[in-house]
Amino acid sequence: MLPRAGSLIFLALVTALSAGAARAQVSMAQRPVVIELFTSQGCSSCPPADSLLGELIQEHPKLIALTLPVDYWDYIGWKDTLASPAFTARQKAYAATRSDHHIYTPQAVVNGLTHVVGSDRAELEAAASSAFGKQGALSVALSTRPDDKNLQVEAGAAPQGALREGAFWLFKIARERRVTIGRGENSGHMITYSNVVRQMKKVGDWTGAAVRFSIPRDELFSPETDAWVLLLQAGSEGRPGAILAAATDAAIHIR
Repeated sequence: MLPRAGSLIFLALVTALSAGAARAQVSMAQRPVVIELFTSQGCSSCPPADSLLGELIQEHPKLIALTLPVDYWDYIGWKDTLASPAFTARQKAYAATRSDHHIYTPQAVVNGLTHVVGSDRAELEAAASSAFGKQGALSVALSTRPDDKNLQVEAGAAPQGALREGAFWLFKIARERRVTIGRGENSGHMITYSNVVRQMKKVGDWTGAAVRFSIPRDELFSPETDAWVLLLQAGSEGRPGAILAAATDAAIHIR
């Protein structure tokens, strides 16, 4: 019996969707990707996103993932113990750059460009595929080499036609934090957070030319951190753009 036309259309749609999902999976596995998750201990929708980020870190060695807890839900009954106004400001700055002023939790920003719901695996993987190379995302070579006293950093020049203005940002990371929440929407739950940013600091400007510089090794860590991420990002602190390059302490992927 020949299949009906409707069945053929359905099968074609399923095949296309499956192929698209496979391409996204390959992209995240094979290409460098930076995901910033804006989350809150006071947000009942956030724990699935926090858990998913931990899973993605395990599955994708080239993924650089950052958890940035925000403070604007503190008023509803529980003050986030990891939140920083600087992370809230960064999330708002992304929204200002996009001109949509759309902030929420859990919100994931991919390569500094695309935002999706942080608990939606399919959307995250699709964004990782579509954001690669867009506006020069992750197109600049960046290497780091530690010596006895410093971290030596070398960045390449901007590709032709790419934005030639940005800055280097150092993120000090706690690879894992477990928090038991005492009040609010997640009261009584213990939540594990992965790659939690404890401090972000601008360490240099970039004008599009190849550059070398060093960061003292004692500035890479603090008493509450055990890893670091270095990002080269287009734009400014108030108007962040595409993440042009990323490097990390290899230990950030070891669990």
